[in-house]
Amino acid sequence: MEPGECTLRDKLARADGKPVEWLISDRQVPYPQALEAMRERAAAVAAGQAPEAVWLLEHPALYTAGTSALPADLLTPRFPVFDAGRGGQYTYHGPGQRVAYVMLDLRERGRDIRCLVQGLEDWVIETLSEFNVVGERREGRVGVWVRRPDKGSGREDKIAAIGVRVSKWVTFHGISLNVSPDLSHYDGIVPCGISDQGVTSLEDLGQIVSLPEVDVILKRAFERTFGPAHATHSQGLASAG
Repeated sequence: MEPGECTLRDKLARADGKPVEWLISDRQVPYPQALEAMRERAAAVAAGQAPEAVWLLEHPALYTAGTSALPADLLTPRFPVFDAGRGGQYTYHGPGQRVAYVMLDLRERGRDIRCLVQGLEDWVIETLSEFNVVGERREGRVGVWVRRPDKGSGREDKIAAIGVRVSKWVTFHGISLNVSPDLSHYDGIVPCGISDQGVTSLEDLGQIVSLPEVDVILKRAFERTFGPAHATHSQGLASAG
């Protein structure tokens, strides 16, 4: 094992095997509502008052700005812009994109943020492989990328963004996977500050699948690295706290 690498399952799965609460909202959730619910749940997890959670949802079309966002990267504010309070730069959320917010207790999962990010990337990569899409990580570029030789030599498109924040060793924010969003909506920003590569989706790559189909694979792939998850139908995170 190379220095700095982590053995994902050994480090990121809880030793006590307690399941994560797995929640799916089947209505679009406004970003401010989601942000507040995440913060409340993360604080409850840190205080030992609620179980860990993964929350799958869609947002209406919007842009979020991370703590490193540059004003020049907001090209055209076509949609509302929100301060995300996470690391990173500008990103887009909208219909057809599966957002998965993770509230995990790193005190029980190795206390290693770098390993967590690697685990989130591998979670997406394993999910994509089930749809015959090869996702890859890139040094210095957080997220998951797909090679696009059809667009030219060395071209790659981003299919999933990853951004997390950790407070009191509990995570919030998470991943966003492009299933079938309107990719033209990215034209209003420089996604994640990277202007020389593009964005793609499962649909753009010829994989026509529904969000519920993706959710099944996401849960299976999550459990392989992070341990068991218990599904609870809910319209929102707060109702599960």
